[in-house]
Amino acid sequence: MKFERFSGNPIISPTPENEWESLVTTNPAVWKEDNGDVRMLYRAAGNDDEHKVYFGLARSTDGGKTFSREADKPVFSPSIDGQDAGCVEDPRVIKLDDWYYITYAYRPFPPGKYWVNEADRNYFPPKCPEHFPRLLRENATATGLLLTQDFKSFIRAGSLTEPTVDDRDVMIFPEKIDGKYWMIHRPMEWCGEGFENEHPGMWISSGEDLLSMRDSTFLAGGKYDWESGKIGGNTPPMKTKDGWLILHHSRGADTYYRVGAMLLDLNDPTKVLHRSEDYQMQPEDNYEFEGMYEGCIFPCGKVEIDGILHIYYGAADKYVGLATCNLNELLSYLKTCKN
Repeated sequence: MKFERFSGNPIISPTPENEWESLVTTNPAVWKEDNGDVRMLYRAAGNDDEHKVYFGLARSTDGGKTFSREADKPVFSPSIDGQDAGCVEDPRVIKLDDWYYITYAYRPFPPGKYWVNEADRNYFPPKCPEHFPRLLRENATATGLLLTQDFKSFIRAGSLTEPTVDDRDVMIFPEKIDGKYWMIHRPMEWCGEGFENEHPGMWISSGEDLLSMRDSTFLAGGKYDWESGKIGGNTPPMKTKDGWLILHHSRGADTYYRVGAMLLDLNDPTKVLHRSEDYQMQPEDNYEFEGMYEGCIFPCGKVEIDGILHIYYGAADKYVGLATCNLNELLSYLKTCKN
């Protein structure tokens, strides 16, 4: 089963009118408001050598197909001198009661133009003393938690991941299970010798508090040919009659990113009930190749509208695209697949 691309893709593109999003608008989180509007929090960057990364905000009033920007400035930016002073990336949004909870990847220093040959770059992260933590010295990625009620003011709640592990692709479950909070994440170092997974894979962790989910279990690694490299979670778990539905990505031997789906047990999310044996999307259109990362498709959000699953994805680290499928058909397909 394959996802169908929207004919109007890309639905969000860089705009020269706003310097902070003149080069990149990608990897969007989405959620559906009570009035039916679909809102989007997207990663954005301008054409500066440091490549600082921000969040922009957009809204759709036509069922999640066309979006208008809600602000001509970032709604959330890197801190001045904190642990996320370099960039904020790849948000995922859930709602608990009256608050929105946003996981986001961050770095202490801007990454620079990572797609440019090193010899031609004009910026490199500052060097740290050798006794500083490795994540600082290597400008590696950690994942933080944001809270907001209005997307105008935010609370930086703290880090969700361990301070010594390069860890991203973090998604929180939208409700407690067995009295605990749960998240899926992708720690880069938890693979190879001593682990059951050769390449970086998906782990699931739980805890009594959102900032202390440290009871960790390996969830899934590469299984099929199209998953020959690292894999990670993409969209926050969606509760369905057949299990928790998540989308995941894999990077294959050709370095292209492809998207698949999984169903996890409703009462024990450490159990994978079914996972797609073939990918649901791979890069095909020009806008999925002509950007900062050729051949990358990367969803960070999905919503269900009238039985149709709307999947919003980053394309080539530059654009936002939309793909759809019938939700019940996807669930029926997954139930024919093994775990």
